[in-house]
Amino acid sequence: MEFENIKGVIFDLDGVISNTSRLHSDAWHQVADKVGTEWTESLSNKLKGVSRMGSLELILQASSLESHYNDQQKQELAHDKNKDYLRRVENLTKNDILPGIESFLESLKQNHYGLALASSSKNSARVLEKIGLSHYFSEIVDPTKLSKGKPDPEIFATAAKLLRLAPEKCLGIEDAVMGIQSINAANIFSIGIGDKNILNEAGIVFENTELLTLSNIRSHFDKK
Repeated sequence: MEFENIKGVIFDLDGVISNTSRLHSDAWHQVADKVGTEWTESLSNKLKGVSRMGSLELILQASSLESHYNDQQKQELAHDKNKDYLRRVENLTKNDILPGIESFLESLKQNHYGLALASSSKNSARVLEKIGLSHYFSEIVDPTKLSKGKPDPEIFATAAKLLRLAPEKCLGIEDAVMGIQSINAANIFSIGIGDKNILNEAGIVFENTELLTLSNIRSHFDKK
C-alpha cells in the first residue's frame, strides 16, 4: 500500500479522540457493583469497543450471573448505565480531547482527507458536540443501524462506504483489540493507540495520541 493512495481516515471515539473511555468505565463499574461482579482492570479492558448490551453480558458472565436476569432486567441495567454515562458526558469540555488529536484532525482537513467516526457508542455525536470537534467529521456511523458489533468489520466497512471510498484507500484508528480486528477484517489499514504488545495485530501502533501525525504515519509507509 502506498501512502499517497490514502484518501480517508476513520476514527474510533473512546480512547482515540477523547478520554470518554473513563466515563464508560466509571458507569459500568457502578453496574458491576450493583449486580455483585468484582470490578477489575482486566474486566474493564474487555469492555473496550464492545456494544452496550455486549458489555453488560460480559459483566454478568464474569460472575456467572447471566441467567439471573431476564431480558427486561438487562435492558433496565443497560438503561441505567447509559443515564449515568450521559450525565457524565454533559460535563465534557475541550479539555477532554486527547493530546495532539485536534491538531491531527486539522492537518487531515487541510490535506483534504475524508473523515468518519466509527464508534459503538450511540452517544458519539453528543460527545463530539461537547468537546467541539463535530465540524471535522462529515460522516458518523449510526451503530443502531448495524447488525453486528466489533470485531465484525461492518462498522468500519460502513464508514468507508459513507466516505465513498474503497476500504484500501482508508486508515482506521482504534485503541482496542476488537476494534483493530474490525478494521483489519474490513480490509482497511489499522493504526493502534496504546500498548504494541496488546495491539499486535495493528499495522502501526503509536504509544499515545501525541505521536499520531501525518508525518509519523507517512514514515511507516516509506520504510516498507
